[in-house]
Amino acid sequence: MMNGNRQVTLFHAPNTRSLGALALLEELGADYRLKVLDLKAGEQRKPEFLAINPMGKVPALLHADAVVTELVAIYIYLADLYAESGLAPGIGNPLRGPYLRWLVFYGSCFEPALVDKRLKREPPPRSTSPYGDYETMLKTLSDQLAKGPYILGEKFTAADVLWSIALSWSVAFKLVPKSPPIRAYIDRINLRPAVERARAKDAEPAAAQR
Repeated sequence: MMNGNRQVTLFHAPNTRSLGALALLEELGADYRLKVLDLKAGEQRKPEFLAINPMGKVPALLHADAVVTELVAIYIYLADLYAESGLAPGIGNPLRGPYLRWLVFYGSCFEPALVDKRLKREPPPRSTSPYGDYETMLKTLSDQLAKGPYILGEKFTAADVLWSIALSWSVAFKLVPKSPPIRAYIDRINLRPAVERARAKDAEPAAAQR
């Protein structure tokens, strides 16, 4: 840890992937401040926020002098910052490698495949595709989820917060089929009190911005 102060600021917008970062903060019992942006008003493109994240995307995280962007990086950073929560297997733990694998799989395979599917792009040649093909990506993920109640089997980790939120929106947009195992996995994580609290906190600014 860089210093004794673990308070973080989450730059957040309702009804975005940032919900997952908010849910993780709740799961960790973290000390955090929420800075809500109004995307419809273009606050993500104002100089103040572009100084935090030049990409103009949420979530973004500020901890002391450290700025962390990119959803998976934020998950890794927060779960390690609050290591006592037990949501991140530590170095030397046999689950550390699989934990990192499934976090990174989200950004390197899952999202690119879904973007191509959403935009109705022709599947790229496997030799040049970062994810191979959509069907292989989805089968790889589904086979892993079938191994236990959580993505690492019996152990609940920060990766489950990521995947439950990701699968919730991708099923809602019909980018992933609503198979019984996927539906059961989403429901299992959504019933967690921390996720319910995060959804309630997300709903408040969403209502105010409408």
